[in-house]
Amino acid sequence: MNSIISIHSIRFIVLILIQVLICSHINFLGYINPYIYILFIILFPVKNNRSLFIFLSFLLGLTVDLFLDSGGINAAACVFIAYARPIILKFSFGMIYEHQNMKFDTVDFGAKLTYITIMTLVHHIILFYLEIFSISKVILILQKALFSSIFTIILCILITIIFSRKSK
Repeated sequence: MNSIISIHSIRFIVLILIQVLICSHINFLGYINPYIYILFIILFPVKNNRSLFIFLSFLLGLTVDLFLDSGGINAAACVFIAYARPIILKFSFGMIYEHQNMKFDTVDFGAKLTYITIMTLVHHIILFYLEIFSISKVILILQKALFSSIFTIILCILITIIFSRKSK
């Protein structure tokens, strides 16, 4: 139990540091930024206290907001995807999630890609809508969300492949 807590604590801190020190300074083509800190929410274990998970997601977003001076938009987007996560898990993984015996290292790549894509797209749409906060600029919101999501999804997939613990 202590090793699980320490692994998630280290993941929490490392993802925040990478986001704040490296990813926040990547500004590809003026508006494309990766947001890999959501990997903490994506990879958090399924069989855990939901209230604790939503609080940790809020804390994750709030910490990123404090470093980036973004006024709470990351916290709001993180809380929303943490709250909607069971629905997205059920849609992406189906019966594996229903029986609560799912591990991210053992599921097939297509389901994992679907899950990461939906979580990232929802997070980015909320994040950029709250950042721009104008319904008249919906094309800009969708453009920023789409291109940043593609960049984030590629990085998240690469990170999960590199750090997966498959034993063969």
